[in-house]
Amino acid sequence: LMKCVIPLLLLCSSLFGQDHLVPLWPDGIPNLKSSELKEHERNEDILWITKVEAPTIEVYLPSRRHATKQAVIICPGGGYMGLAYDWEGTDIAQWLSAQGVAGIVLKYRLPSPITNHIPHMAPLQDAQQALLLIRKHAGKWNIDPQKIGIMGFSAGGHLASTVGTHFEDPSLRPDFMVLVYPVISMDATITHSGSRKALLGERPKQELINKYSNEKRVTKETPPTFMVHSADDQAVSIANSLRFQQALLDHKVPIEFHAYPYGGHGYSTAIGQGRLAQWPLLFLNWLKELD
Repeated sequence: LMKCVIPLLLLCSSLFGQDHLVPLWPDGIPNLKSSELKEHERNEDILWITKVEAPTIEVYLPSRRHATKQAVIICPGGGYMGLAYDWEGTDIAQWLSAQGVAGIVLKYRLPSPITNHIPHMAPLQDAQQALLLIRKHAGKWNIDPQKIGIMGFSAGGHLASTVGTHFEDPSLRPDFMVLVYPVISMDATITHSGSRKALLGERPKQELINKYSNEKRVTKETPPTFMVHSADDQAVSIANSLRFQQALLDHKVPIEFHAYPYGGHGYSTAIGQGRLAQWPLLFLNWLKELD
């Protein structure tokens, strides 16, 4: 009996696993420079991943009965120097899945000149590829290809807002954005200096600063946006979100922005932090009304 059961278990594992962790670039990673660097994971308070060399999406699908057919690509933060992979990634994806929304964590390449020919392009390439890949598999994953949004935390919020403001092909436009204490601008007066240095280098040209100051990239085609930020954020100034909000308002893009007086930076779902912990439910209610 055991001889029959073990192969069956292995078969089930492979069937369920094939959609759980999906390589972004099975036919070769663009912009990749060969190097001796190896991906590194450190799991203490959070799972911290650096030197990403094989970008993936990790897919958490709800049961078909509960599925809203919406999906969210999740970009963990980490200053473009690493990824807070569970704290701002898989924890969020599992919560979304429990609410009937497909949660899909993007493990994106970091903009290192050691591993990328053009460093600042690598995260955006991976995020756009994730969007294309999910739309390609939408039928199989019980997702509506017109209900796929992108969420990002901190520097991951910069990446998410870049995806939402840098598309030229409609297939690369997310259907909504969720930006949580995001870096938005590369303007030295309000940016997160660590994220800017990691993405653009020590002395970037003004042209590149303007390109990745996403408040300057908003148009009437920018997707509806939900934002959360705290006034006492000492790492990423709330001015980032305020400027982005104003740009969205100027172009008549639907925006819901929750500015909290406290919370600081990097609180994920803010469990145990008073009213701040309500933001995921506020987001969920907003998401339901997008239908």
